This record gives sequence, structure tokens and C-alpha cells, in this order.
Amino acid sequence: MNCLALEQRGEILIVDCGVTFDERGLGIDVVHPDFTALEAFGVHVAGVVLTHGHEDHIGALPYFLARHDVPVYGPKYALGLVRERLAEHEILAHARLVETTVRTPFRVGSFEVEPIRVTHSIADATALAIRTDAGTVVHSGDFKFDDAPPDGEAFDEERLEELAEEGVALLFSDSTNIDAEGRTGNEVDVGAALERVVAGAKGAVVVALFASNVHRLRLLGDIARRTNRKIVLLGRGVGTHARVARATGYLPWPAELVWPESAVRELPRERILGIATGSQGEERAALARLARGEHPALDLGEGDTVVLSARAIPGNEPEVSLLTDKLLRRGVEVRTRFSDRGIHVSGHAHRPEQRRMLELVRPRCFVPVHGTLGHLRRHAALAAETGIERTMVLENGKIASLADGEIASAGTLPTGRVHVFAGRAVPPVVIRERAALAQEGVAACTVALDGASVHVALTTRGVLDETSAILGAAKEAVRRALGELDVAGIARDEVVSESARLAVRRTFQKAIGMKPLTLVHVVRGR
Repeated sequence: MNCLALEQRGEILIVDCGVTFDERGLGIDVVHPDFTALEAFGVHVAGVVLTHGHEDHIGALPYFLARHDVPVYGPKYALGLVRERLAEHEILAHARLVETTVRTPFRVGSFEVEPIRVTHSIADATALAIRTDAGTVVHSGDFKFDDAPPDGEAFDEERLEELAEEGVALLFSDSTNIDAEGRTGNEVDVGAALERVVAGAKGAVVVALFASNVHRLRLLGDIARRTNRKIVLLGRGVGTHARVARATGYLPWPAELVWPESAVRELPRERILGIATGSQGEERAALARLARGEHPALDLGEGDTVVLSARAIPGNEPEVSLLTDKLLRRGVEVRTRFSDRGIHVSGHAHRPEQRRMLELVRPRCFVPVHGTLGHLRRHAALAAETGIERTMVLENGKIASLADGEIASAGTLPTGRVHVFAGRAVPPVVIRERAALAQEGVAACTVALDGASVHVALTTRGVLDETSAILGAAKEAVRRALGELDVAGIARDEVVSESARLAVRRTFQKAIGMKPLTLVHVVRGR
């Protein structure tokens, strides 16, 4: 959910505008940053500049552009993906998208921005050199040092060295893999490892990966040709990225190489090389449907191979393990980075490469970005080891000022997360209620008052068996609580409701150690 604001002369430049995902199962499609803090600048938001096309860098643009009609500048491939997102939200016709070229500066308000080629797990990734009143600011974007990228677009170390000679006031740099030692590895090495697996397979092969990794898609196309297989795209995400990459020239697949998903049953098993979404165990993705035997195009079984050419994102390990077990039960051979070293490498620089970036740019000041607080602090410590004395760790909402070669804390702005379902923001109170329902269930209590009579009905969902004796105890606790109210209290619905609610929750807390969300309805006889 990357989104950075730079301000000078009352103007704002936004670097990246991404989403994240809520994994709690609360019915949320995406989460984007709360842009409220930018409202004070109004028309003085000059524009958005994109480093690359991953969802955590571009996915929030439809929501941002609905509030700020500003130009968006980005690399060709990133803008191809942006067009797909904006078309889905029916705002593409109104968007101002400006394609950028590496080493070609352009102006955004009072800022001058120059994209610089870097290598990453997506095509057309860039760093940014931003000329400001306080000096040159370099933003690394997401990067790694790949010495032989499949598309031939090499990391432009020469330009960064030139900027270092001119003097860089501040570097923002990717902290994601600060704890990973050793060499990150190159995509061509992954291609060689994948080819060994595919060449040795007897039946159908399905490679699961992040759909945005066009470099790996390109390599799989070469592997398919050399092993006499056809590419079959399984899943919406991989279809979208392949379509955009081919349209923008980043995926030179001949038409005859790709076999339509709808006709895959016509191919001999040994001719199939599927590329699937769902490497993180996502329930609705193509790989999960294959594992459950529910995919309409392809059945996997004995003699077939699935290759997980991705690392399980921390927190997703249980889902990936369950997915793997389902595939194994179907007789599928599952190959992972643990069984076959080299079938996946990260797109983010490891610690030695982060040091290399710091020594290449030689900034006067440093701010780590993209990571947890622990990641950021460890990256700042690495910068200090390289001799950079002025470092600052900024959490969401924190402001720093850069002036005269010094960086200093400058207060805070309100920040937060906006949860979206079906294109609409879900209020925070609804999110809290959904979380409470998921964790502790709900109890519905009806209190019927008719003269001196009190009738209590109680039902629960997600708490316990409806025949449980605890229900009877909770209803009796409600009657006692109401019996303790005075005449004025029993005459007020809100007092009756609150007394009943507390009685139910206390009973459940004492009996089972949890307090369900409790709804009370008061009914009075005439």
C-alpha cells in the first residue's frame, strides 16, 4: 500500500498509489490509504508518478483519481496495467496518463522527475531522481541487482553514479529484504531451473507464480518452445498481465505458442505447460480450483507436475501447505524452492544489494521505505554502517523536512486505511463489528414486557449449540437483571436493553470465556 507525498511551495507530488489486501475474511476486496490529509492541498496536488506496475504501487489509483483529477506519469507497462484498472472502475476516459521514458526528465508542478531503469520482478521498473528546492531526492522504487534481465533492460548503475557525483540530498530505498543475506539471484538462473523440471516431466506441468512477473513468463515461453509444449494461461491475473505485456512489447510470444484454455483437453498431457495464479493458496485462484478438481479446463492427477515458482508470503504458509496437500492427494508431483533450488528468486534486494545501493548513491540523508518498523530500523542501521550519518525512520503519517542537507521531524498528518467492498468504502464501525462477529459470534436477545410479566428469548450464532444449558442460564440472568431495575428504569427501553445485554455477555464470559456481540430487542405489550 505504498504512497509517498513530497511537498514544496504548497504543491504535492505523489510517488506511487497502491493497495493491500485484508486477509481476515471480513468481506473486503481491497484496502487503500486514507487520502484525507491531502484534501487541504486541493488543486495543488500536482500529479502522481509511478515507479512500476505492481498492485501495491498502482492499485489505489481509481480511488485517488475519483477525488483528485491530476495527471499520472509512469512507465509504459505500468500504465498498461493502470488502464485495465481504470476501465474496470469506468474512469479511464477521464484519466490523464502520461508515459515516461528512462533518462528523460519531465516536470510535475515545481518538481523535475527523471526515471532511471532498475531491475525487479516486473517489467519496466524504475527508480526516480526528483529535483527539488532542497536538492536531488532519489527514490529507489522496488529493486534488485539482476545482472542479466531476460528483457535486456539492465540496471542503470551508471546514471546513479552520475547523480552521486552531482550530490544526492536524500535517498528513499526499499527495505523489504533487509534480513536476507547472500545473493538474490537472477531470473535467467530461474529459467534454467524451471527448464530442468519441465524437461523431465512426463505429463502436464503447471507453474504457479505471481502473474506480474513478466520476466518469468518470457522465460516460460522459451521453455515451452524448447520442450515442445504449448502455453496455457490459467487464471484472470495471468491472462491480464500476458495481454498487457504482449501489447506493450514485453512478451514476444508468437500466437501459435499459446493454446486456448477452453481447448486444453484437446492437447496431449505431455504438451501442456500451464501458467497459473494462486501461488499463495488463494481459495478462488486457478491453482486452488485445480487442487480441488473444480477447474473447468484441466484435471490434474497421477503423472502431472505442479511447480510453485514463488515464496509463500509470511502469514500465507498454512494456506500454501493445505493447497500442497490437496495436490499430493490427487497424485500430483509438487516441486518447490525447497525441493529444487533456484526455481524462484526474490524481486527485492537482499542486504548486500541494499548496501550496494547506499554506496552507489552516497546520499547525505537516508529514509528507508517499504517494510515493517523493524525492517526500516535495520535498514537505517545499515545506512549508518556505510557512513550516512543523517537517517530517519518514518511510520505512516509522520512528516520529515529536508533543508540545507539536514533532515528533521516535522510533525504528523492523519492517516489510516480505507476498506473497500464492491467499489464502496466500508465504515470502520462495520469492520469492527465484522471482526467481533468472526471472533466471538453473536447473541440475539428479545425481551417481551407485558405488565408485570417478563419473557426472554435468546438465540446465538457462532457461539455454542442452541441446546446448551448456558442459554437457560443467560436468560435467567436477564430476568434477574431486569428484576433489579426500579420503575423508572423498567419504563425506558434503552435501560432495559443495556441491562439485558450486559447480563448475557457476563454469563457467557463466566461460562466459556468469551463475550459475543449481543443484540437486544425490547417488545412491550399494549
